[in-house]
Amino acid sequence: MFESVKVLLDEHEDLQEQLADPAVHADAARAKKINRRYAELSQIKSAYERWTQLGDDLEAARELAKDDEAFAEEVPQLEEQLQTAQEKLRRLLIPRDPDDGRDVIMEIKGGEGGAESALFAADLLRMYTHYAESRGWKTELLDFTDSDLGGYKDVQLAIKGNSPDPSQGVWAHLKYEGGVHRVQRVPVTESQGRIHTSTTGVLVFPEVDEPEEVEINQNDLKIDVYRSSGPGGQSVNTTDSAVRITHLPTGIVVSMQNEKSQLQNREAGMRVLRARILARQQEEQAAVASDARKSQIRTMDRSERIRTYNFPENRVADHRTGYKSYNLDQVMNGALGPLIESAIQADEEARLAHIGDQ
Repeated sequence: MFESVKVLLDEHEDLQEQLADPAVHADAARAKKINRRYAELSQIKSAYERWTQLGDDLEAARELAKDDEAFAEEVPQLEEQLQTAQEKLRRLLIPRDPDDGRDVIMEIKGGEGGAESALFAADLLRMYTHYAESRGWKTELLDFTDSDLGGYKDVQLAIKGNSPDPSQGVWAHLKYEGGVHRVQRVPVTESQGRIHTSTTGVLVFPEVDEPEEVEINQNDLKIDVYRSSGPGGQSVNTTDSAVRITHLPTGIVVSMQNEKSQLQNREAGMRVLRARILARQQEEQAAVASDARKSQIRTMDRSERIRTYNFPENRVADHRTGYKSYNLDQVMNGALGPLIESAIQADEEARLAHIGDQ
């Protein structure tokens, strides 16, 4: 596996030279792409140098141990450090999802359970917002539809990262959140204290960096404008500022009414539309590529039940990785780190196994 390191180190050196060229930074999209790749390769370079240094130190310690027992005591420790460094390098050499460094657009939709599902959608929105804040990410509420009891029938959230390192990217961490989230608790509408089970759907899309990445012919768009309304059809706007965009070739429909301006709603709608079209293109490419590297954790099946939140037991369980903990109260306040890390590790193990079988 380490034969490819030399090629990557040469690429790292080439990117370093490109980043020193002022002309590169005149193109923001190109500079951003190069910075992401450079940050990724910098980790590999650092890990490789650490691995080779430990190998040299171990070899020297073994040689010196022939004449000095003090050096013999260092050998087991160096062997352990070398093994750890090798495993880290091996994991860094796993082909990374090219979208890991991207920001995301997340959609949370009420499912089975009516009002209770909508209330849980609001809880999930708060959970993801707190998690994003804990990582220093920025969030932007793009659009939402209220429910009568204060939850959300659906809500769309943009999350923007703060690091050029793809391993620290928003998509790298939140791509595993797509699927059906099941909640078990006593609804506020339940007078007899019975536990109900409801579901809420989460969709996660990598956001398009530049509009040019996804070509959209304006003739392929059907744009309707209408008056924004609140819960129960109550008017909240006296002008036709809400926008519904239909992409005719794919049938994808995006509606936006959160902003007071028709132009702002249209811009937000196009952001979501581009992300959905990009996701659709990637799904189609994965479906036709017989040798496509598919994640064992992040499936394309949006109906898959991925997690259960049991409030009476204060328990959260991920059905893909087997992770379970009894700190649901903390998780709902944004302590998602261990859950997401379990998905990342399980995905890495599956891809390592796949590489080993080749």
